Amino acid sequence: MTEPILSIRGLTKTYRNGPRALDSVDLDIRKGEIFALLGPNGAGKTTLIGAVCGLVRPSGGTIHAFGHDLARDWRRARARIGLVPQELATDMFETVERAVSYSQGLFGKPRNAAQIEDILRSLSLWDKRDAQIRALSGGMKRRVLIAKALAHEPELLFLDEPTAGVDVELRKDMWQQIAALKERGVTIILTTHYIEEAEEMADRVGIIQRGRIRMVDEKRAMMERLGTTEAVMELAAPLAALPPALAGFALELSQGGTRLTYRGGNGEGRGRAEVAQLTQALTRAGVEFTSLDIHDSSLEDIFVGLLGDAQEAA
Repeated sequence: MTEPILSIRGLTKTYRNGPRALDSVDLDIRKGEIFALLGPNGAGKTTLIGAVCGLVRPSGGTIHAFGHDLARDWRRARARIGLVPQELATDMFETVERAVSYSQGLFGKPRNAAQIEDILRSLSLWDKRDAQIRALSGGMKRRVLIAKALAHEPELLFLDEPTAGVDVELRKDMWQQIAALKERGVTIILTTHYIEEAEEMADRVGIIQRGRIRMVDEKRAMMERLGTTEAVMELAAPLAALPPALAGFALELSQGGTRLTYRGGNGEGRGRAEVAQLTQALTRAGVEFTSLDIHDSSLEDIFVGLLGDAQEAA
C-alpha cells in the first residue's frame, strides 16, 4: 500500500474556555481519491480542515502531508494544498481574473495567463473574467473560490461545503467539475450537508461527531455492511398472526393485520433477494398482497442511523 498523501495522528483542538473541537483524530487520505467527511454542525469538520491548512493551531497530535511534518515544514507542504472555504471570503470589488491571478502569486508562482484562462474556462467563468465578484450570483462566486484555490495547482484540495447555497442544477454541474479535477489527479477532501453529494462522488466516507471519527470506510463497503432493504406489503385480507412459513423472515405485522413490513439484508442486493423469497413464501402460504413498495437505504439513512445510535449511547 502506498504512503498516504495526508496522515493525521492523535489530532486534538481545545478552544480556550470552550469545547474540545477535535478529540484524538486519526485519519489517512489516499492519493487520487475523493474523500467525503460527513458530520452534523459543530462536529469538527471545518476545524479539521483549518488545522491542515494552517488556519487553526492544533492543541496536540501530528499532521504529515506529502511526507512533510506540518509543524516543522509547513510552507513546503502548504504550497501543494488548496482550500475552498465555506465562507465567501474574498474582495468583492476585485474582478474575477485579477482575484485568481493574485491567488496564483500568493504561493510564489509566476503569473501564467494561459493557466488562469484554462481554469476560468473549465469553471465557466471566462466570460465573467472582467466582472467584479460582487456582481456575480452565489453559484458563480463559489466557482471563483474554486478557481482561486486551483490557481497554484494544488495536489490536495479541500472543499468545505462546496455547493452550499446553490440550486440543484448548478450543484450537479459542480459535481462534474469536481470529478474532472479527480481525473486530473487532484486528491479531494470535501465536507457537505448534502449527503447525496457524497453518495454520488466519494470513493471513501468518514463520519465525524463531537470531534471524533466514528467510522471511515469505502462508500460501497459501508452501504453493503450497514445498509438495509425495507419492503412494505399491503395485504388483501387481514392476518391475525404471521403464518409459521414466514418465521424465518424479519417481519412486522401492523395496521390491524393488513400491512406486512420486512426489514433486513442490505442495500446492495441481499435484501431484495430475501424479499423475492418472501413473496414466494407468501404465495405458498396462500397470503395475497395488493401492493409492494421496496426501499433500499441510502448513505443518508446510514448516516442518520449511526448518529442516532451514538446519541443513545451517550
